[in-house]
Amino acid sequence: MRIAVIGGTGLIGSRVVAALAATGHDVVVVARAVGVDSFTGEGLEQALEAVETIVDVSNSSYTDEAGAREFFSGSTLNLLTYGAAAGVRHHVVLSVVGTDRLARSEGGYFQAKAEQERLLTASGRPFSIVHATQFFEFIRSITDAATRSGIAHLADALIQPMAADDVAAAVARAALARPTGAITEHAGPEVFELGFLAQRELRFRRDEREVVADPLATYFGAQLDRWELLPAPGATIAPTRFHDWQVMPRESDAALLPSAAGVR
Repeated sequence: MRIAVIGGTGLIGSRVVAALAATGHDVVVVARAVGVDSFTGEGLEQALEAVETIVDVSNSSYTDEAGAREFFSGSTLNLLTYGAAAGVRHHVVLSVVGTDRLARSEGGYFQAKAEQERLLTASGRPFSIVHATQFFEFIRSITDAATRSGIAHLADALIQPMAADDVAAAVARAALARPTGAITEHAGPEVFELGFLAQRELRFRRDEREVVADPLATYFGAQLDRWELLPAPGATIAPTRFHDWQVMPRESDAALLPSAAGVR
C-alpha cells in the first residue's frame, strides 16, 4: 500500500513512517523539510499520486486559536481536495483526547483541532480519527513553558500520558485497518497529577526547579477542570509506563520537539 504521512519528519511522524515502512508499505513523507507543504499545497499533487491512505500527524507551530485554525483548516482542506483527486481511500488524523470538551469550554488551540476534525467528518471521505493523550516527550517543554521566576506553575489537573512510540503504533495500526468513521481514544497506563509528573521528570534530569499546582494556571491557554484531560473508560491503554520510558535507552528526541510544545 502507498501511504502518505503528513508531518512525516516530526516526533510522531518519523516513528509512523518507520513503523509502516518496516511492514513493507510504500511510504511518502510529506513535510516542508522535503519540499512538500500541505498548507500551501506546494508539491502536494505530486506527493499524493497513487496514494491510498493519508496519515495526518502534522501540527501547527502556533498554539493560539487564530494561527492554529488557519493552519489546520487550510492544510486539511488541501489534503481532502488533493486526496480526493488522487483517489485516496482512507484519511487518518491524529488528534487530542479531550478536544471536543476543551473546544466547547475554552476554545483556543483546541477549537482549531476540533475544526480539523469537523472538516474531516463532514467531507464524506472514509476516515479514522485517533485521539491520544499528551506525550511523555512533551512533559519537560510543558514545564518550561509554565515556568516564571524559576517556579513552574502547572494546572491542577490529572493526566494519563503515553510514549510517542505507543502513539505512533496506534496511528500506524489505524492506517492499516479499515476506516472506522469514528474517534478511537488511546492513553498511557498510569494517571498522574500534572504537577507531580512534571516534578518527577525534572528530578530525573537533576533539575531542581520548584513545581506548584496552580488552580489559575492554563494548559495551552485552556483553563482545565481536574478530569478534562483523561480519556473515557473504553480507551485503548498503551503498554509503556513512565518510569520505563525514562530509563529506556534511546536517541534524544530534542531535535524533533517544536519550540512551542503542541500535541504532535
